[in-house]
Amino acid sequence: MAKGHRSKIKRERNAQKDTRPSAKLSYARVSVQKACFVLDAIRGKDVQTALAILEYNPRYASSLIKKLLQSAIANAENNNGMNTENLFVAECYANKGPTMKRVRPRAQGRAYRIEKRMSHITIVLDEKK
Repeated sequence: MAKGHRSKIKRERNAQKDTRPSAKLSYARVSVQKACFVLDAIRGKDVQTALAILEYNPRYASSLIKKLLQSAIANAENNNGMNTENLFVAECYANKGPTMKRVRPRAQGRAYRIEKRMSHITIVLDEKK
């Protein structure tokens, strides 16, 4: 069991909180594998380069990730007062979400299961030192 008063415990928990600007897209209708192809291309890049990569990437996930990156940039600018020229993509990852299960009729009365996968995509930005 935790020691100390409830408000003290909350204060300590909030002190350890990550203050970097971020954005999260939950229940994106794209699989983790397909999202990671795009995320790997922008990881570690500055935000202007990352936006340019996402603009000309033909994959469907790049349009979702571009909007998410723009949201993270806006969060950094408005909430944290950061300069957009100094920002870069510190972390970006996709976690597995729920899977919608559908049935596809096949020959001779059989039924195949189709799994429509979802993912939770997160982008964390940081300022160059």
